[in-house]
Amino acid sequence: MTRNGTLTRTLTAAAAAAIAAAAVAGCGGGGDTNAATADRPARTAGGQAATLALASTGLGPVLVNAQGRTLYLFKADHGTTSACSGACAQAWPPLLASGEPKAGTGVQTAAVTTIKRSAGQRQVSYHGHPLYTYVGDQKPGDTTGQGSNGFGAGWFAVTASGAQASGSGSGSGSASGY
Repeated sequence: MTRNGTLTRTLTAAAAAAIAAAAVAGCGGGGDTNAATADRPARTAGGQAATLALASTGLGPVLVNAQGRTLYLFKADHGTTSACSGACAQAWPPLLASGEPKAGTGVQTAAVTTIKRSAGQRQVSYHGHPLYTYVGDQKPGDTTGQGSNGFGAGWFAVTASGAQASGSGSGSGSASGY
């Protein structure tokens, strides 16, 4: 298969996943018991909305954003530079911050920082890993991006220690097709 054919399939799959996710969100989603933050946003100890929190998933406790969506690291990232842009950032949206990111319970506050992306936005990072969501995750608690290999390297959910989670992803979508 040609590289262009693979890219076309990837973009088509990403667009379909985004449409499906929007449709599910518009219908109120499902009743996933693993998605502790689905009904209420994660909070900091001071009661503010948290940018990062921990949630129980099929992979164990992993980092999630304020909407309960699993956060991933990209093995192609190096230091404070994100290697994911363009089509990659459409399939794996970076977790952006407009102000200081907030750490929820179980998240190491000192490990939460930001990096500057090439277009100037601030991307949240944890233990030096820029963080991303995955359009194939259809609801809070999904981990379908876990272990996928797209855009030149592997993608893994992030544990509280900043390590990549082990195990296979699960949820209503699929991370294959790259």
